[in-house]
Amino acid sequence: MEDSVIIELYLGRDESAIAQTQQKYGKQCYKIAYNILASKEDSEECVNDMLVKVWNRIPPDMPHNLFSYIAKMTRNLSLNRYSEKKAAKRGGGQTEAALSELEECIPSDKSVEDECDDNELRDALNGFLGSLCTEKRTVFMQRYWYLMPISEIAQKHGCESGRIKMMLSRIRKELKLYLEKEGITL
Repeated sequence: MEDSVIIELYLGRDESAIAQTQQKYGKQCYKIAYNILASKEDSEECVNDMLVKVWNRIPPDMPHNLFSYIAKMTRNLSLNRYSEKKAAKRGGGQTEAALSELEECIPSDKSVEDECDDNELRDALNGFLGSLCTEKRTVFMQRYWYLMPISEIAQKHGCESGRIKMMLSRIRKELKLYLEKEGITL
């Protein structure tokens, strides 16, 4: 079923919209959640929470790209759940590893002043991503947006994990230089 039809179902408050969303994008959203949480039960709950949240937000929201809309929602719900679990018990995992790799490039402490710079940082990141070739941009997004394990990224690109690790290291260095050039203080 086309996304526009699914959105129309939401707008008409037709409950089959939830089933159609689950059928079309459920597996992909589960994968996003699982990459972050590494727990079947928590990932399933995040997907279910996302479906409820989408039901409650459309309308008034009118997403232009349904998958991007729900993928972002799933990711945010999963990161929130990850933070809650991490606070409850400390432990390293894929999410922590990927996020720690970016610490040297992107400031993480937020103050009131930092909130004012969020748009500037977002624009700089978008500019940086736009300057990358398709392969580098895809690898970067797979690692730092979808939080995929390096081994899975390597498999998808038909190469060795070492090549992906080196590519990510070089991209992070490029990102750091780009942000400094844009006047983003680290």
